Amino acid sequence: MKLSLGFSPCPNDTFIFDALIHHKIDTEGLEFEVSFDDVETLNQKAVRSELDITKLSFHAFAHLADQYALLDAGSALGFGVGPLLICKNEELISSEELKAENSALRVGIPGQLTTANFLLGIAFPNLRNKQVMVFSDIENALLNDEIDLGLIIHENRFTYMDKGLHKVVDLGSYWEELTGCAIPLGGIVINRKLDEEVQLKVNRLIRKSVEFAFANPKSGIEFISSHAQEMDEAVMYKHIELYVNQYSADLGTEGRNAIDTMFKMAEEKAIIPAITKDLYVTK
Repeated sequence: MKLSLGFSPCPNDTFIFDALIHHKIDTEGLEFEVSFDDVETLNQKAVRSELDITKLSFHAFAHLADQYALLDAGSALGFGVGPLLICKNEELISSEELKAENSALRVGIPGQLTTANFLLGIAFPNLRNKQVMVFSDIENALLNDEIDLGLIIHENRFTYMDKGLHKVVDLGSYWEELTGCAIPLGGIVINRKLDEEVQLKVNRLIRKSVEFAFANPKSGIEFISSHAQEMDEAVMYKHIELYVNQYSADLGTEGRNAIDTMFKMAEEKAIIPAITKDLYVTK
């Protein structure tokens, strides 16, 4: 049986899926047709229900829970891993314009349905002048004065200072102080149209792929490097260490609680519609 699978070319995702798609583990008769896309492209593909299995921001998943169920394996949650709001002009860090009711500040975001944008809306609800762009273009857009603020994710957390850019706020820390929970960034979801047996098998295989990667961290180095946008190896593994953890193998009670907390808050603020389906693939 062949299933379509979408995930990002970022090191955390290629680290997780290397063993699965390269048959370093027994895939129990399943084959995978892989698409590599940035998170917002994956979100939009999921809106169109194009993929059987896909990485999805939790914000997008909240809108698509009728179509997809969340697997326990493969997610990115953690502490100290949230998106950052950054700027070129250091004076903006303490500017009243950040909280002004009709703020004209231009903000580059990595997608409307990203968890990063969800957190930005909670922390700075008046920053509404948003421009969607590929996450890797946001730093240069700031440097070229095309935007005033940039919402960065992934490896850009480690590179923005080298370009003379400044942190306004760490939205991950903001979330942790607000809730005490790990921050849910992205999860792996599966189309509800697939048989429950297939859903459980895919969940099992992704968990095995994560466990293989933990046991053999250098096994996928060539594959990971080939998609890492010229990132040096030290930064690449720092990225993996930050985003791949125990929640990636199994959400567990704490991981599910963090997701449930985020969705409850989002429902109360009318950021997402009320969810009526069980979010998770039953083990």
